[in-house]
Amino acid sequence: MRDISWVKDSVFYHIYPLGAFGCPRENKGEETAGHRILQLIDWIPHLKEIGVNALYLGPIMESGTHGYDTWDYYKIDSRLGTNDDFKKVVKACHDNDIKVVLDGVFNHVGRGHIAFKDVLKKRENSTYKEWIAGLNLSGNNWHGDGLSYECWSGAEELVKLNHWCNDVDNHILNAVGMWIDDFKIDGLRLDAADCIERGFFNRLKNFTEEKASNFWLMGEIIHGDYNIYVNENMLDAVTNYECWKGIYSSHNDHNYFEINYAMKRQWGQGGLYVGKYLYNFVDNHDVNRIYNLLTDKANIYPVYTLLFTMPGIPSIYYGSEWAIEGDKKSGDGDYALRPEIDPSKMSNPDLIDHIKTLADIRKSSNPLKQGVYEEVQVKNETLVFARVWNDEYVIVALNNTAEEKQMVFDYRGQHYDFVLEPHGSKILK
Repeated sequence: MRDISWVKDSVFYHIYPLGAFGCPRENKGEETAGHRILQLIDWIPHLKEIGVNALYLGPIMESGTHGYDTWDYYKIDSRLGTNDDFKKVVKACHDNDIKVVLDGVFNHVGRGHIAFKDVLKKRENSTYKEWIAGLNLSGNNWHGDGLSYECWSGAEELVKLNHWCNDVDNHILNAVGMWIDDFKIDGLRLDAADCIERGFFNRLKNFTEEKASNFWLMGEIIHGDYNIYVNENMLDAVTNYECWKGIYSSHNDHNYFEINYAMKRQWGQGGLYVGKYLYNFVDNHDVNRIYNLLTDKANIYPVYTLLFTMPGIPSIYYGSEWAIEGDKKSGDGDYALRPEIDPSKMSNPDLIDHIKTLADIRKSSNPLKQGVYEEVQVKNETLVFARVWNDEYVIVALNNTAEEKQMVFDYRGQHYDFVLEPHGSKILK
């Protein structure tokens, strides 16, 4: 029987390995090969210090550049290392009670993938021609290939796969089976999940459940009704972009009504996603760092308190526990969000202590891990809410200003009267 209860207890940490471990931006085979993934083992003490027990790794499969242009689903990117290197990494994580989830880029491949290269060479005689979505051998593209095809978001470097073709699904499922059998990974994050034929997720879920009953599936979804994807037949979770926006903008605009509305809509009484564990974050490899997003940088403290106390699964993006900066418009595009980092050279003791404390509190609290959301008191500059699980509850209070705030409210027959420090928060059990 399927059992993914470990997710409820998880504090995730998201690393973009090709950036974090200093890989060359272009894969040139032996010239750029290395064993950089082994650096991850040295990160484990830091992860444990801040309470992390689950790791989501951005793309690590062989690719041409940024990892989302996959060449080979069956081997680790040579810039990162070898498959044997990665086995050592996963074992080290598991030995330290840290789950490992990989990025599954299954909507599209790079132009260096064997299927696309074969189509370019053999055209109508290629046994892979059904693999490529929208393939038109009478068309053309800006590469001058003498053919055209569907791609992701207009990027012809990212060739869309045809998931109506059984051979495509079998190719991917066999690869997933290999990562489970040989490496013992614990889950997948599905890139561009809203672009993939939905029947694939049902096949993927059934396949992985037979392989490992505790295997977790999370999809990247930006907009829409998350219930379309999070259900018994498809995925276990999706990225919660709705609350990502609400978290930072409710602090910038001094408008806690925004995030309160989103949380009530998702997890309040009769909420859309009650009982479902969405993947919460304040930044990632695609969006600006939270430190850049915040108008008042000191609000990073109540922001992290909110991340760890709202319903769902909290995730830290590597480097943001030290409040590093990263802006896509700085001149280096997405690479500005994916820097090389040496944890031993990083320091922000106050924020690290704050995150560590939040992780410890969450892990020991059933209401914070499983409870529904109840609004207690909402104002522009302060927010009080409760997380309720059976007869237990936890109250959370937040202040998004540079001033002390006197908090006075009643909840379940008890009167509360206390002061919140500037940019402060309290968790009352």
